[in-house]
Amino acid sequence: MDGEINYNQLVERALIDVVRKSLIHAAEFGLSGQQHFYITFWTHQPDVSIPSHLTERYKEEMTIVLQHQYWNLKIEDTFFSLELSFNHKRETLVIPFDAVTAFADPSVQFGLQFNLSSNEMKESAGKIATESGDDQKPTPVDTSANEAKAGEVITLDAFRKK
Repeated sequence: MDGEINYNQLVERALIDVVRKSLIHAAEFGLSGQQHFYITFWTHQPDVSIPSHLTERYKEEMTIVLQHQYWNLKIEDTFFSLELSFNHKRETLVIPFDAVTAFADPSVQFGLQFNLSSNEMKESAGKIATESGDDQKPTPVDTSANEAKAGEVITLDAFRKK
């Protein structure tokens, strides 16, 4: 409704900024000790750029893991990009923040899920580039980006608060 404050949208924007700032910190200082990030995102969201073999395998949603083996992490206002290893080959991924559906750092038992609907995202696109998610998320399909664990499927259920 016009004139009403959309608190859900404001909270989502603030929380996606937590993701952005966490990635900025990781890009500047690296991740210490056992710290690592799980980032889940829609694979077919506009402006997501991932190799075609990954969009074929992960038709709706994918989870990447940032821990020991990631390269060239760059954070912009509306997206982040990085290189990860898949089947011992470095691949570049570009992920808009509005495609992110979940973020977790299991080393400190921290996790976020984003719930803005597609319409809310479209309405706020361009105002502040920090909205994300969708109300009707499918069950996530997860993958590890760590070369040593290539092919291992990781579930985020243990890190979700019910």
